[in-house]
Amino acid sequence: MFKKVDKQAIRKRSHLRIRKKVFGTPERPRLSVFRSEKHIYAQIIDDINARTLVSASSVDKEFEEKIGGNKEAAKVVGSMLAKKALEKGIDNVVFDRGGYIYHGRVKELAEGAREAGLQF
Repeated sequence: MFKKVDKQAIRKRSHLRIRKKVFGTPERPRLSVFRSEKHIYAQIIDDINARTLVSASSVDKEFEEKIGGNKEAAKVVGSMLAKKALEKGIDNVVFDRGGYIYHGRVKELAEGAREAGLQF
């Protein structure tokens, strides 16, 4: 009999492996990505002080697009996050893909942030 693969559990284990290596400091905080079926969320975190410095998502009031679960929306969220970060003086971050494959919406969010001026 076949066991059903729990993709969420696989992602969580992968994320824990990534988090052993990727760590945000005040000088170079961590850009963390979470995606659900309908929306995408990103935040810049200082792990030493356990603070979220900047966040952006497809659920925010500033977000103009109606659909938040596609690549175009992810790119807009990435650029929104980068603009907020640059306003606070953050220009260099460590990218944490959250256990997701660097493809599709995660990749578009990263490219949108890079195009808006974040370096990672």
